[in-house]
Amino acid sequence: MNKAVFIAWRGGGEDRGHWSPVARLEHLDGEYRFVYTHGARMLPGFRPFPGMPDLEEVYYSETLFPLLANRLLARSRPEYQAWLRWSDFDPADPPDPLAILGVTEGIRQTDALEVFPRPVPDAQGRYHSRFFLHGLRHASEAARERIAEMRPDDRLEVEVEDDNPFDPRAVAVLTNAQERLKLGYVPRYLARDVRGLIAAHGFSEIDVRVVRVNTGAPLQMRLLCSLTTPWPADFEPCSGEEFVPLADEKVLEMAASGA
Repeated sequence: MNKAVFIAWRGGGEDRGHWSPVARLEHLDGEYRFVYTHGARMLPGFRPFPGMPDLEEVYYSETLFPLLANRLLARSRPEYQAWLRWSDFDPADPPDPLAILGVTEGIRQTDALEVFPRPVPDAQGRYHSRFFLHGLRHASEAARERIAEMRPDDRLEVEVEDDNPFDPRAVAVLTNAQERLKLGYVPRYLARDVRGLIAAHGFSEIDVRVVRVNTGAPLQMRLLCSLTTPWPADFEPCSGEEFVPLADEKVLEMAASGA
């Protein structure tokens, strides 16, 4: 089974605060394969990761690369089981590491790296994503109190914010249609896709629900949400130039075939 995530990086200098995908990591037939994407050249200030100096090289490993392995909580940590439950995983049967990173995002405090999954249709052919609500550290006290009262399967709403001064692609998450209290934001890596799905279907087909409220968890893992909507026939997620691998396509084809 082919699993894949993208690795995003935050720009420096005048572009500090702007995030872009810079690499793709796949788990294919028991082997990890890492390639840089065009975003690595497009994002000012980006430098290759340690041990992976060549932007056009394909890197292989039978184990998860240290860059990301270090972003998984160690099993020996006392909060390990709670950390998995916060992401709605079963501690007795944890999934593939890339599945964990795709939800937890591999985030460290004051870090410039973020991991997100490559969307694929679910078993019913729908667009389905689980994500932790972003922006809670900037949320109002009323929003935090409201989140503490929520229960699994509570319905949420989304709203585009074209006038957002920090991110013109921002998509806000609000409480139900009657209350409409802003809670936070869809992660930046999902915002472009969500906007495309809204354009294809309208807001009524974007089904956002509470999966878990993690009382006592860090703010970045406090509210786990799901988003489900029909997958349009012509929809291509992660289709911008910044997502395209820098390695020659022939090299990637040979790697995929095992040649």
